[in-house]
Amino acid sequence: MHQHGHNDPNAGKLYELIKDVKIAMMTTVDADGTLHSRPMHSQEADEHGDLWFFTQIQSPKMTEISRDSEVNLAYSDPGSQTYVSVSGKAEIVRDKATIEEKWSEPLRAWFPKGTDDPQIALIRVHPTKGEYWDSPSSTLVHLYGYAKAVVTGEQPKPGDQAKVNLS
Repeated sequence: MHQHGHNDPNAGKLYELIKDVKIAMMTTVDADGTLHSRPMHSQEADEHGDLWFFTQIQSPKMTEISRDSEVNLAYSDPGSQTYVSVSGKAEIVRDKATIEEKWSEPLRAWFPKGTDDPQIALIRVHPTKGEYWDSPSSTLVHLYGYAKAVVTGEQPKPGDQAKVNLS
């Protein structure tokens, strides 16, 4: 069980929705105050609910996180109509044992020297809040929602949506 959001009943669902989404768009704040997003391969959330990402030490995101640790993660799985946004504080982790624990062989494409690569680091995101949208992916359900909206003039409510306190 994840510790973040332990008082929010929607926290478990949020973590369940993102556990199989492998790519998250990580947004940081650039030096001029603009937002900068990039795709990051998401590791499985740990027992505390923290989210982990491997990165190169010498990258713009590392400079941005050092200056402003607030980040946003956007997860999207259009095939299942699942969308999740998580905001939190990012921390740079260089601990060799943690890097080895989270390492998987496909990462060698970015870190040819493996866990001994001098450029390797981790970003740990401590989530503070999140939001999810989880809709049925069935075309029939969407057609029904469209037809109902045309007939009744009301927007359909095709799935679950919740704001989640993760702090």
